[in-house]
Amino acid sequence: MKNSVFIKLLVWQSLAAVALCQGFDFFYFVQQWPGSYCDTSQSCCYPTTGKPASDFGIHGLWPNYNSGSYPSNCDSSNPFDPSQIQDLLSQMQTEWPSLSCPSSDGTSFWTHEWNKHGTCSESVLNEHAYFQAALSLKNSSNLLETLANAGITPNGNSYNLSDVLAAMKQATGGYDAYIQCNTDQNGNSQLYQVYMCVNTSGQSFIECPVAPSQNCNPSIEFPSF
Repeated sequence: MKNSVFIKLLVWQSLAAVALCQGFDFFYFVQQWPGSYCDTSQSCCYPTTGKPASDFGIHGLWPNYNSGSYPSNCDSSNPFDPSQIQDLLSQMQTEWPSLSCPSSDGTSFWTHEWNKHGTCSESVLNEHAYFQAALSLKNSSNLLETLANAGITPNGNSYNLSDVLAAMKQATGGYDAYIQCNTDQNGNSQLYQVYMCVNTSGQSFIECPVAPSQNCNPSIEFPSF
């Protein structure tokens, strides 16, 4: 009897921990510019499928709290299963490529993103829905074209940060987006990652409840790729 009660208590505590971990307030949808990933001193490795297109790639869809903290690794019993996204694989390789070394087909990248972040939203989005949501958000934001329409193109030129941010608001329907920069091998500040905020259903852009950390100079480069 005591063992039965103890087991039930452990199960309840486990379920309670998962439920607590899966509560979140919004998503950060993060895209990265491959040219800024690859032109640093760390360099990059193209995927085994070849050089990605000259376009923003998805980094992740990350549950966050309004406090600025975030849940992670919420359900070890539900690890990434490639069979769940077979119909998305071709699009994933194009829109969500890995540039880390050594070269890979992206599976390790997607595994990390689901296990660390996706499992924390599984009460709302199963694995397939999670990756589909990120792909749909990238398509709807159409970031590269939005910037091009404002005369901001990846040609190695420098642009006023305020102009880039103003253009990006068009990609979210009028909500603020945020930029994180890194530096190239010459120490120039450049557009690296773009953060947009999304509601808990993973479907609509919203105003960010809390801004991510920012580190860009007033003028930033947009390198070619």
